[in-house]
Amino acid sequence: MASTAASRHLVAVPFPGRGHINPMLAVCSLLVAADGELTVTVVVTEEWHSLLASAGVLATLPASVSFATIPNVVPSEHGRGDDHAGFIEAVHAKMGEPVERLLDRLVLERRPDAVVVDTYLTWGVDVGARRGIPVCSLWTMAATFFWALYHIDLWPPVDGRESDQELECKSLEQYVPGLSSVRLSDIKFYRSYWEQPLKLAAMVLDNVRKAQCVLFTSFYELEHRALDRITQGVPFPVYPVGPSVSGIPSNGDPGNGKIRDEEHRAWLDAQPESSVLYVSFGSVVSVAPSQLEEVAMALRDSGVGFFWVVRDDKARAGVQQIAGGKGLVVPWAGPGSVGGFLSHCGWNSVLEAVVAGVPLIAFPFGWDGRIVADETGIGINLWEQRRREGGGSGRAATKLMDPNDGESQEMRRRASRLREACRGAVQECGSSRRSSNSFVKDLAGGRLNCQ
Repeated sequence: MASTAASRHLVAVPFPGRGHINPMLAVCSLLVAADGELTVTVVVTEEWHSLLASAGVLATLPASVSFATIPNVVPSEHGRGDDHAGFIEAVHAKMGEPVERLLDRLVLERRPDAVVVDTYLTWGVDVGARRGIPVCSLWTMAATFFWALYHIDLWPPVDGRESDQELECKSLEQYVPGLSSVRLSDIKFYRSYWEQPLKLAAMVLDNVRKAQCVLFTSFYELEHRALDRITQGVPFPVYPVGPSVSGIPSNGDPGNGKIRDEEHRAWLDAQPESSVLYVSFGSVVSVAPSQLEEVAMALRDSGVGFFWVVRDDKARAGVQQIAGGKGLVVPWAGPGSVGGFLSHCGWNSVLEAVVAGVPLIAFPFGWDGRIVADETGIGINLWEQRRREGGGSGRAATKLMDPNDGESQEMRRRASRLREACRGAVQECGSSRRSSNSFVKDLAGGRLNCQ
């Protein structure tokens, strides 16, 4: 039965991590903007509700987006990177039951028209299915990555019979059409070092086949090849509504953060225009102290000014000592008016760079760096540069930030074009706005109902 205007209601359940909650909140804001009669209840842990409140995020959301909480059944956000595998296991084993109890209470108060769950919540689709509620899966990474994992059963075996150089010359395209940017050397790496994450990915992509639709935080102009393949190759509707980015200060302290931001901005304003390299490795990725020191020394020696987010107090002090006057090392920040971004290239960071229109140096811990370098042409893949040309982050920084370098100029032109495409996508009649409108119309019309 199609819902009436007064009854349209979504329950949104993000994966309990900054890199997933941020885009979920952004998507919820986009959807209520597309439908003035839609309300959303976001389900988070008590700790995360407190973090969002103390960071001032709750006050920035539309009034039609509210929150409901479950107990802190997973390890604290503070230090969860120390045992990431244990954290993932807790999310898988302990979070589903309290979400189900809360959903049952919400159903009694006001039955939701659908539940939007992060794709990486392995129990998410079944929670809705058991109650006859449509489930919309939210994919918070690159659409290209989704397409590759959706066909993980087609990945070829990669053994020691071919060298890394030979595997680097072969793409996954011959096995999974649309994935020319993914090399067989990538597949070897993932199968060697990501055994457990790949098993989890296979599980969640199997579950997503039972969802009523998938929402993407990407936008069509950024990943049109992958999104075309997905639209044609899956049995459910897909809605690319991005770029879905929003900011949560990492320390959760808006008062002190405001003061520090003024200091940071003063430092940035004192630098030549577009001369500063912004450096961040995200909220979860752990980088060994020796790697941090190596990158810090390389950047210092490159002569490029940099603005670096390092959250650990001890590590931050060490990096600042190495940087001297060439860099400012801070506990948190959002990208300012800078000329480049050295990043681990998690998908949220890639989208932030696209929105800002700045090129990247990809220090990839996943394969988003490959997408940045090969698919978009707005960045330097650090691993690729080392393999083909030698040199490290210092050389890449010098190249990227050189206003007279031809390749750097071309990357900046492409980044600028993507920024304009991004702005166009969210405008009236833009690709993402049309996709958001289609989603809320399908929701209101009952076209996403369980069969």
